[in-house]
Amino acid sequence: MTLEMEQVLPVLVIIGTVVAMLLGLVGLVKAFYVKVPQGTALIVNDLSATPKVHFTGAMVLPVIYKQEFMKISLITLEVDRRGKDGLICHDNMRADITVAFYLRVNETQQDVLKVAKAIGVDRASDRAAVNELFNAKFSEALKTVGKKIEFVNLFENRQEFRDRIIEVIGNDLNGYVLEDVAIDYLEQTPKGSLDPSNILDAEGIRKITELTARQNVITNELSRNEELAITKKNVETREAMLALERQQADAEARQKREIETIKAREEAETLKVQEEERLKAEQARIAVQEQLDIRDENRLREVEVAQQNRQRAVVIEVEKVTRAKELEIVSREREVELQRIEKEKALEEQRKEIANVIRERVAVEKTVAQEEERIKEVREVSEADRQKQVVILEAQARAEQDLVRQVKQAEADETASRHKAVEVTVLAQAELEAAAKQSEAKKKMAEGIEAERAAPGLADARVREVTAAALEKEGLAEAKVIAEKLTAEARGDREKGLTEAKVLEEKLGAQARGEQSLGEAKAKATRDVGLSEAEVLLTKLKSEAEGLEEKFASLDALSDNARGHEEFRMQLEKNFEQAIAGIEANKDIAREQADVLATALGKANIDIVGGEGEFFNSFAKALSVGKAIEGVAGKSPIVQDVLERLMSRGKGEGPAAKDERPLDS
Repeated sequence: MTLEMEQVLPVLVIIGTVVAMLLGLVGLVKAFYVKVPQGTALIVNDLSATPKVHFTGAMVLPVIYKQEFMKISLITLEVDRRGKDGLICHDNMRADITVAFYLRVNETQQDVLKVAKAIGVDRASDRAAVNELFNAKFSEALKTVGKKIEFVNLFENRQEFRDRIIEVIGNDLNGYVLEDVAIDYLEQTPKGSLDPSNILDAEGIRKITELTARQNVITNELSRNEELAITKKNVETREAMLALERQQADAEARQKREIETIKAREEAETLKVQEEERLKAEQARIAVQEQLDIRDENRLREVEVAQQNRQRAVVIEVEKVTRAKELEIVSREREVELQRIEKEKALEEQRKEIANVIRERVAVEKTVAQEEERIKEVREVSEADRQKQVVILEAQARAEQDLVRQVKQAEADETASRHKAVEVTVLAQAELEAAAKQSEAKKKMAEGIEAERAAPGLADARVREVTAAALEKEGLAEAKVIAEKLTAEARGDREKGLTEAKVLEEKLGAQARGEQSLGEAKAKATRDVGLSEAEVLLTKLKSEAEGLEEKFASLDALSDNARGHEEFRMQLEKNFEQAIAGIEANKDIAREQADVLATALGKANIDIVGGEGEFFNSFAKALSVGKAIEGVAGKSPIVQDVLERLMSRGKGEGPAAKDERPLDS
């Protein structure tokens, strides 16, 4: 293994060295290879005698080589000649002209090196340097070519003028090449800018004047010819217009006459057609009206037949409904009677319960009356005891009152004596102190006068103090006496109240016993009356219930014919009752109407001559007939239906008659 590694190691070293060299070479190429952008040429000054020119890229070694970039893109140079410096043509006329020349460095190694040596690499693309280099040459070429071509031909043959300029300039441009020439501006130099003292300008002025005069004459002639042609054409046009207007007037008159004729003929035809159409319309209307009248009559006939059928069906249904209603009324009355019987039974049970309650209440009232009698007895006994106690208590109260009065009088006298003794003692002591003060005052005049003045005031103060103490003790004694008195009165009132309460209790007990006895008697009487009424009502209701049960049983036992007869009889009775009620009501109404009529006729001023009462008879007869008709119309549904139909038909025929009148007219 070691041997193999020793054999492979030199190979690996060689391969690594080669790879490193290749990588180094690639790095050197990348570092020293210079790329050339478009429109630029690279000039490399190497160790050889002639510099190398490259247009894409080249290796440039630092320090050893020197590289320079030259712009070989297109350059525009303008040559502008105006006014006195204008271009002189072959006919000595000046032209203001601006020509643009498009140059670039020829893309060859020799031309690039030639330009670099002539003006330098930096100035090769400088427009000012290039203009300074070629301006004189381009101006000379422009003058040379312009002098060979007349001014008018210069305008007409610009391409020839351009080609001649390129031909005169040639290809010897010190490494540059002329790509193109463009005439940007070309106009005649104004006459005011020319110099009359210059021979060439004077000839140009003469030629300009000659040409302009000739052109003005031609222009004037053309203008006059134009006016003449216009006037001639106007006259011819006017003549043609007048002829056309005359033809137009003739055509319009002829057209108007034909139009009037056609209008008259068409109006006559229109009137004829209108009358014919109106006749057809009238005939159609009459036929339609006949059909409508026939249809209306058929419809009325069908309506009347349908109404008769409807009335017949309605009458039948009304009879059925009336019969069913009457049957329902009978059933309802039966149910009502049964329910009423059930109600009476329930009422009797409730009355029975009420009677039991009343009986219990009477027993309670009896007990209450007994207790009230006992209370009265206790009250009477208590009243006697109370009166006895009152007498005893009054005697004790008077004795105790006298005793208290004597004791209190003695205590008051004792207190007064004590107060008197205290007063005398105080007065004696005051006199002693006054004497001492007087003896001392003689020793000291000054202090004596002061003591003499103060002694009466001090004595008065002490007297007042003693008097106040005496009054206080006297007030305490009086308060004690009043308290003892009030206590005795309270004890007397309490004993008196107890006695009165006992007497009142006995009295109330006696009243309660009396009222209890009276209540028991009233309750017993009320119970007996209620039981009697309940028995009578129960007997009556039982009789009615038995009668109704027998009646309903009889109705159930009847056959259909008998039941129908019974129902018919009941209906007759009901109708009879209604008729009687209606007669009574009519009597009242007739009476009121008679009163109203009497009042009205009594106030009316009517003169009846002859007749012997026939007027009144006719009046009464008319009233009776009207009343009878009103009664029939109000009672009979058939008559009401017929009247409604007649009235509705009369209302329906009214508008129809109104609609038919215009048709007849």
